[in-house]
Amino acid sequence: MLFESSSFLKGMMLGSIFCALVTMLGHIRIGHENVTHHEHHHLQALSKEDFLKISEAERMELVKSIRVYCMILVKPKDVGRWAAVKDTWTKHCDKVEFFCTESIKVFESINLETNDMWTMMRKAYKYAYDKYKDEYNWFFLTRPTTFAVIENLKFFLLNRDATQPFYIGHTIKSGELEYVDVEGGIVLSIESVKRLNSLLSDPEKCPEQGGMIWKISEDKQLAVCLKYSGVFAENAEDSEGKDVFNTKSVGFLIKEAMSNNPQQVVEGCCSDMAVTFNDLTPNQMHVMMYGVYRLRAYGHTFNDALVFLPPNGSDND
Repeated sequence: MLFESSSFLKGMMLGSIFCALVTMLGHIRIGHENVTHHEHHHLQALSKEDFLKISEAERMELVKSIRVYCMILVKPKDVGRWAAVKDTWTKHCDKVEFFCTESIKVFESINLETNDMWTMMRKAYKYAYDKYKDEYNWFFLTRPTTFAVIENLKFFLLNRDATQPFYIGHTIKSGELEYVDVEGGIVLSIESVKRLNSLLSDPEKCPEQGGMIWKISEDKQLAVCLKYSGVFAENAEDSEGKDVFNTKSVGFLIKEAMSNNPQQVVEGCCSDMAVTFNDLTPNQMHVMMYGVYRLRAYGHTFNDALVFLPPNGSDND
């Protein structure tokens, strides 16, 4: 009798696992139903020649139309990086807000009351859409290990229509799923955030705890949810095909270039219009700030055809 009971329990367990696998595979198929006709895109920034074809008046209108809201996901242990990010590149966002797992007295932040990164991301996007859908048209989300050059981001977005479903950054392919790596930062247009927001309350298409047996990272979860609404990951590149969203630090990329191609270290390393670098310490953040915004060669004048003005009240460099 005991043996029969044990066999029955084993059968129940195996049956449950089988059903869960079938359910998971069903979710994957559904999530990719509309993918077969979609080709992955490598989005490139305007070339110098194409940019100069735009009239000065049109350039000014384009500049004014790009409004970037920056979202930084942080945890209490990130206080050092948090301070560095707050004091450096985020001053160039049109608006920046920090989203934390809990309330922290040291820094002003939005308490999301969860340690789960996917739940944090969901809540942050919902908050952003509900509060700022009429004020900002581009939403840039990243971690406090990332340094971003917002002016380069705005230049990349110059000829993009935020009313279209853009989902941009450094893309990675994982099986059939293509997603934007959060380490390099994720950019969503207002249309993409709108579509995502409509799915957040649908546990079948965008479950809060995930629809898989095993847990997947928050950036992959985001890609799965976005695919249900016809939004697909796009790799951002300059006009020469170099990535502009980097998931490594400048130092790492330079060492890699020196090892792989010592004759072309700079050319083999990074794009001149790089938007992000990742895995930076607080000190490296300040060094980047010095190199990008403060260092000047007197007597040499840069005649940029575009000027991205800092947000009102900003004490940016």
